Amino acid sequence: MILIADSGATKTEWRTITTDGQIGQARTVGISPYYQTDEAIAAELRQNLLPALSGTVTEIHYYGTGCSGPEPIATVERALRAVFPEADKVRVGSDLLGAARALCGKEPGIACILGTGSHACLYDGHDIAQPAVSLGFWLGDEGSGGYLGKTLMVHYLRGELPADLAEKFSRRYNSPDRLTVLDHAYKQPYPNRYFASFSKFLFDNRSHPFAYQLVYEAFGLFVDKYVRTFPGHQNLPVHFVGSVAFYYSDILRRVVSDKGLTPARILENPIAGLALYHQ
Repeated sequence: MILIADSGATKTEWRTITTDGQIGQARTVGISPYYQTDEAIAAELRQNLLPALSGTVTEIHYYGTGCSGPEPIATVERALRAVFPEADKVRVGSDLLGAARALCGKEPGIACILGTGSHACLYDGHDIAQPAVSLGFWLGDEGSGGYLGKTLMVHYLRGELPADLAEKFSRRYNSPDRLTVLDHAYKQPYPNRYFASFSKFLFDNRSHPFAYQLVYEAFGLFVDKYVRTFPGHQNLPVHFVGSVAFYYSDILRRVVSDKGLTPARILENPIAGLALYHQ
């Protein structure tokens, strides 16, 4: 049986594929090799994944956040081998590689992530040929939920929102004040998640010209700073995965087309595409 994982910071989606093609699924909490030891990861999997599986796992393909260097990859691999000693093949890769394989399959293309954060890569049909330069929440993440929420909040605090939107925002979020926002930005953990929580306001008000333009311009920045840096981008399909890409797909497709590029597949999450890739 093949076991496939797509792991983010908050949850991990699992799929199993049996020799006769039957597909099973499970979900556990997110796994982070930066914050968890291999023993802690193995304990989590024994407690919450093993009871959901039936059959012997002989092959594992794991894609996860933080798995972009030798040390975190080794941490996850040790945990998987400890829990599934019968597995002959254990492969651990980044969430970006997982997104690329889920989106592009075995064809070349450009794979993009637009969720709480953002990233992209040039994909050759099997592996990442060139990753974009990712600078994280404070220095980059253009087009992401964190970026959208941060930009919206800056406009609100500076009194730049149209009056009708400002009133709706204030009522919905109990009039957030400057000091509270700055505390979340610089002193509280996970500022990207905090600001991303405000991006839903833009989605709910996307018919308003100001909200629509804010989202349109953020996606335009993403295309310019990520997608258009890849050689041959004019002739490759541009795919997206992530909640922001999925829910704003109408605006996103328009932006990509307006930039003279070819919008292709848009998925909310990559696990189904990964199951197809490895089936």
